[in-house]
Amino acid sequence: MATTNFAINIFILSIISLLSVPCLLSASPPHSPYLLPIKKDPSTNLFYTTLAIGTPSKSFNLAIDLAGENLWYDCDKNYNSSSYSPISCNSKSCPEDAIGCISCTSGPFKPGCTNNTCGASAINQYAKFIFSAGFGEDIIVISQMEVHGLISACVEAEGFTSGSPLEGLPKSTKGILGLSRSQLALPNQLALENKIQPKFSLCLPSSNKLGYTNLMVKSIDGSVSKFVQTTPLIINPDSTGVVSVKGVPSKEYFISVKSVKIDGNVVNIMPSQLSIDRKGNGGTKISTMSPFTELQSSVYKPSVQDFVKRALDRKMTRVASVAPFEACFDSRTIEKSVTGFVVPTIDLVLQGEVHWSIHGANSMVMAKENVACLAFVDGGTEPRMSFVKASIVIGGYQLVDNLLVFDLDSSKLSFSSSLLLHNASCSHF
Repeated sequence: MATTNFAINIFILSIISLLSVPCLLSASPPHSPYLLPIKKDPSTNLFYTTLAIGTPSKSFNLAIDLAGENLWYDCDKNYNSSSYSPISCNSKSCPEDAIGCISCTSGPFKPGCTNNTCGASAINQYAKFIFSAGFGEDIIVISQMEVHGLISACVEAEGFTSGSPLEGLPKSTKGILGLSRSQLALPNQLALENKIQPKFSLCLPSSNKLGYTNLMVKSIDGSVSKFVQTTPLIINPDSTGVVSVKGVPSKEYFISVKSVKIDGNVVNIMPSQLSIDRKGNGGTKISTMSPFTELQSSVYKPSVQDFVKRALDRKMTRVASVAPFEACFDSRTIEKSVTGFVVPTIDLVLQGEVHWSIHGANSMVMAKENVACLAFVDGGTEPRMSFVKASIVIGGYQLVDNLLVFDLDSSKLSFSSSLLLHNASCSHF
């Protein structure tokens, strides 16, 4: 299967009051927002950003995980920061959900090898194991600004005899930047530091241009409010991450999908198949660690069937499937527009009767020469991995050129659907 081109993307990480797209064209204000550039790895189709940590500062490429609970990085044997301060087990800074105390017997003592240290988990959904790390405080540079006192986790990846915490991540990455609801996720820490409410936005462009966003505005510009919609963020009552604990709310981002429409026609899916049940199964979550949207079979099969029917009505020629995709077509029989291939539009009808519209640029992927496939995959009748419980997992490909604003205080998601509809993109306004 062909992979998407290398793309430099903008990840906007900040605490904001409201969002204004036209402000992307203006210079940074005196109080600069926290901006992070994003790149897309062509091998894994995962996104990553770069942070400078420590003294002297060292740059780390970190995979972006909306389900990640903290910032953790590989402080290998060559890394030694003079400004690193481990958090002791009896410190007030030691998080309540720490995994006990860890100590280092191998020496010499350095970041990643300290005694009586508050224990952290270095979680990566692609790794075979959960790895232990030590919580510490160090200087982190964001948008050329030094931020002191942020808590992160440091782990020596080479120190484990079985597996690696970096398994499955882009080869250039050395850890994960977690953006979940966790108090240790960077948006929450920055909000606490600045004494304002936590809110961050995410925009993953498909082009190789680099843009910037001003995240410290006070009102939504009128031209933007016409196409930005808002829906509640739903809290799953049961945790859904790699470590699942009954009765502990999930820290991932869920939204309520009431129905699925294709070219305006409702797909025959029972509402119970889309809702969260008493065990925490079901629902729709947003993931940057899933390259493509995954649907449980009960949702996938009728959706694909309806899409194919509408596609054939448009005289699109179906061809053999290309794994992992089922519905594939001769791309030469599909027209093109500013929003990509002209194919049946997929609408996720959300709580509040707002529609997340998915057009060709986000619904079709070139799987090989002259073959374009519906970029959704069958998640099976049971979760593909034990911690994936959602009926729908909206993946990275469907997020490209969609502006998302996560308001953690009011628990709302603002979204644009495809910016291409408005002659804009995440990389260029």
